[in-house]
Amino acid sequence: MRKAIYPGSFDPVHNGHLDVIERASRLCDCVVVAVANNDQKNALFSVQERVEIVKEATGAMENVEVTSFDGLLVNFASSHGIQAVVRGLRAVSDFEYEFQMALMNRQLHSEIETLFLIPSQENIYLSSRMIKEIARLGGKFEDFVPEATARALARYATRA
Repeated sequence: MRKAIYPGSFDPVHNGHLDVIERASRLCDCVVVAVANNDQKNALFSVQERVEIVKEATGAMENVEVTSFDGLLVNFASSHGIQAVVRGLRAVSDFEYEFQMALMNRQLHSEIETLFLIPSQENIYLSSRMIKEIARLGGKFEDFVPEATARALARYATRA
């Protein structure tokens, strides 16, 4: 079975993420969407909230699993029999960081490959940071996110 992992903070998950997940699901038998528990980021939603939102957003994708993880991604992937890390690239600036990360991961676990996927043109400019800012400032964000995220962000926007 060809398994891939798509890690990220997904704070919040948006249509660009879903685009990459869907593309990866066509290439692999199983895609594990791994929500990172990163204490160094000031997340809007808790890890459990993000996992639940991503689960709802990917519910129709039969070969997609959603979980959370702590620690080194390649250790998690290796312990779960995952052969590839999926990363989305939006711009050249993303590539530099992702290239370094892929090389480091290869040094740590040479059996795990990195696959770079580019979102579709209509989603390539999306970022969680921009979507949170739009929501915080009362803008219209619903076209950029799945329904589960829109509901969660609507709750956030009323608190902000």
